[in-house]
Order: sequence, then C-alpha cells, then structure tokens
Amino acid sequence: MPVRRRKRTLSDYLSAKTNDYVTCAAVESARKIGNQWRLIVIRYLLERPMRFNELLRVACAIDAKTLSRVLKYLVSEKIVRRDVLGTQPFTVRYALTDKGEQIRPIMQSLKTWGETWVLSGLSAQQGQRLKRLPSG
Repeated sequence: MPVRRRKRTLSDYLSAKTNDYVTCAAVESARKIGNQWRLIVIRYLLERPMRFNELLRVACAIDAKTLSRVLKYLVSEKIVRRDVLGTQPFTVRYALTDKGEQIRPIMQSLKTWGETWVLSGLSAQQGQRLKRLPSG
C-alpha cells in the first residue's frame, strides 16, 4: 500500500528560521541589494543624485511602478535618501546615503567581472553568429 504524503505548500518553504542555518554576510547582503532593478538604480545613483523621471529615462526600460517600488525599498533600507526640494511644484531627488556609497567598490568589482566574463562572452557569441550567416 503506497504511503500518502501531505502536499507541501508555500508556507512549508517560507517557515525556515535563521537558527536552522548559518547566516552568511554575502548571502544576506545579496538579498538586500541583489535584485536586478535595485542594482540598476544604485548604478545610476552612484553617478549623481537624480529625480524620479531622470531615473525612469535612463534605467533600462524600467516601468514607473517598478521604479517606485524599488526606490521605496531602498529608502526603507537606508541605502537611498529621498530629498524633497522646496520648489513649487515639489520636486523629489534621490541620492545614495553613506550606506549606499559603500556599495561603490562592489559595483566596480561587478563591472570588472562583467567586462571580463559577460561582455567578452557576448562578443564571442556575436562573432560565432556572424560566422554562421551565409555569405552572399
């Protein structure tokens, strides 16, 4: 007679406590800033403080709702500072906090790694595609 097993639900996977595993600083840090859109927003804010619409324009086709959600999260984590300027109409500018500026060396390392492994791989793949194209 087969054994009947209880079907697992999402709560079975979410109920893991931090006491069940060793906390790793790298993994916890990746959870804070590791989202694709968070990294993109941080990358542009490392250049200079920007307004919402400026970020919307430069941040790789992100939609307004997602950008708003990402900025709210980064503000709540104190990685980004939200400055309301006293102009009429009110203008909001986003800038990195000291905590956010500490991400700069990490982003530089990611850039170096990407230039070495990702971009070189893309150019090699594009070269292979060009070789396969029929000449004529």
